[in-house]
Amino acid sequence: MNRWTRRGLIAAVIAGAGVAGIWFGKSRLPALSPATAGDAERLEAMKLADAEGRPMPFSAWRDKVRVVNFWATWCAPCREEMPAFSRLSEKYASRGVQFVGISIDNADNVRRYLQEEKIAYPLLIGGADAIQLSSDLGNAQQAMPFTVIFSRDGQIVERKLGAYKEAELDAILQARAR
Repeated sequence: MNRWTRRGLIAAVIAGAGVAGIWFGKSRLPALSPATAGDAERLEAMKLADAEGRPMPFSAWRDKVRVVNFWATWCAPCREEMPAFSRLSEKYASRGVQFVGISIDNADNVRRYLQEEKIAYPLLIGGADAIQLSSDLGNAQQAMPFTVIFSRDGQIVERKLGAYKEAELDAILQARAR
């Protein structure tokens, strides 16, 4: 199986899982147990590149509330929630909140998307490591969009499979922002 066939197959499986997750109403994950220190440390150790190839270390956002969103350009619910994420990113930036998008896609597609839509937060390019991280953070279905909110001390405080409504995420951030 060549590289392009394998990527296409992975994209099809992820898209199918996303549709199935939404179809069966699995938009909220079960109650969370406290995250381990390893989750925050693993995230902070990651250094993914943006669409231009510049490495962006998660450690740069230490001590902030981090809204980490796993998405893809071909994921319609992902694209629908991103303008709201962008507005909320601007609203809460001065209050210690950092949005970060991790695309399960390639840099060319993300660059094209950024020409269509202006996004006010970093979009990073993930791969197999990002898919595994998403799964480790609770996304057993490996579907998208999947969002994890970390407290300033690196604990998972919210996670959701499926798109956030702007008012819902705004209320969560209102309680967490400085």
